[in-house]
Amino acid sequence: MSDLFAKIRRVFGDYAVDKKLILDIDIPKIPRFVAEYLVTEFSTGEDWERKLREFIVTHYYEVGEKEKLRHRLIQEGKVEIMDELRVWVDLNSGEHRGVIPSLGVSNALVVDEIADKYQATMQTGMWGLITLQYDQNVPTDSRGRPIRDPVIVTNFEPFQVPDTDPKILQEARSHFTLEEWIDVLINTLGLNHEKYKFKEKVTILLRLLPLVEENLNLAEFGPRATGKTYTFRNSSMYVRIIAGGNISPASLFYNLRTGMPGEIAVKDCVVFDEISKVRFQNPDEMVAKLKDFMERGHFERGARKGVSGCSLVFMGNVEVEKRERAYIPVEDLTYILPQPMRDSALIDRIHGLIPGWEIPKIGRSRAYLSQGYGIASDYFSEAMHSMRKMSLAREVSKHVEFSENFTIRDEKAIKKILSAMVKLFFPDLAWDKKELELISNIALEMRQKIRDWLHRFAPGEFPKERLDIRIRG
Repeated sequence: MSDLFAKIRRVFGDYAVDKKLILDIDIPKIPRFVAEYLVTEFSTGEDWERKLREFIVTHYYEVGEKEKLRHRLIQEGKVEIMDELRVWVDLNSGEHRGVIPSLGVSNALVVDEIADKYQATMQTGMWGLITLQYDQNVPTDSRGRPIRDPVIVTNFEPFQVPDTDPKILQEARSHFTLEEWIDVLINTLGLNHEKYKFKEKVTILLRLLPLVEENLNLAEFGPRATGKTYTFRNSSMYVRIIAGGNISPASLFYNLRTGMPGEIAVKDCVVFDEISKVRFQNPDEMVAKLKDFMERGHFERGARKGVSGCSLVFMGNVEVEKRERAYIPVEDLTYILPQPMRDSALIDRIHGLIPGWEIPKIGRSRAYLSQGYGIASDYFSEAMHSMRKMSLAREVSKHVEFSENFTIRDEKAIKKILSAMVKLFFPDLAWDKKELELISNIALEMRQKIRDWLHRFAPGEFPKERLDIRIRG
């Protein structure tokens, strides 16, 4: 075992997970934090791999097996399944209702004790072992129609660690140098730190910034197979990835018919994957609402108004070629966006651009995936979620001076990015001037790429300028 992995085990204790075990056991169909939780729970006994596989085969159903699961529920009357449970409140009946994706129901009865004990099910949803009971005696309305699905959620066992206090991260940080800490985070994502250069590792970790900072909007364009989707899918349970397809105001903001809030209202981060393939219902309305939300964090639909700290990420694939030992994009980034989003006001509201073309493609799993310990994904996800509660923009602004050509949006963008970077790289809030200069220059590069993009898009409105910052002290 390497010195780094030994230190991770020593410092994090029960919150250290052998990421290589996840690679060896190969559970690709469920989120990484669920896989890690199950491996940690099962790996203490004899013949644990066989027992774990049997557990998954018995309890996990894909969406395509919906009818098979329904048949089993009717025949047996009661089943236990692994799935995400999302609870909402029916004000008319005063009851809690559940959305269960694998069963294809959105109006199951959930016993009050579950909602009381696991309130995160009513915010973002939680993965766990769900006990379902078939109920033939569903009450009906005045027209004789059933008022809910004939399913009752009678028990729920979540797949997550009991402690979500970010102080564990804060206390651990002092045991590692900055380079070591970056390697800890890379392994936590399930990647092998030895396969990447320092700048490449930092660029990968920039993907986590929207998960620790509210209303931080980023874009990333890069070649295929660099781990863009992989990172978001495996780092947080509070992320919703929308991979192309049609997007409606109801699914994103608020469904007026059902009264259900959309993804932006309930998630920490919404990722628009393969953005070029995204299609909007009512494009003018959607883009206008997106711009308003990206500016103020507010949204409204009909008579419904809301505020959300959800961050937005726009990801797309771009063609690249190698020039002078580096890859650069060879197509205009604007044309990766769908037509309705080719709007300078929307692009300006993106705080920073992650240069995904600087990240090498992920090769063989045995080489590019982690070969040792990192932080448990379920704890790390919760810790990042907790970090969002307070911005450090005011704190970092005490140490940074902006050049005169900064706009208000430039200042806001740099402060937000720096706030997120401090939380991620210095959770104990202990840094020196050299380290602050390092992350400040990275933040500046991210915003400069947005300014350069805007100049190419609308040179008359956005002059070609270099932004500059100075660190005090």
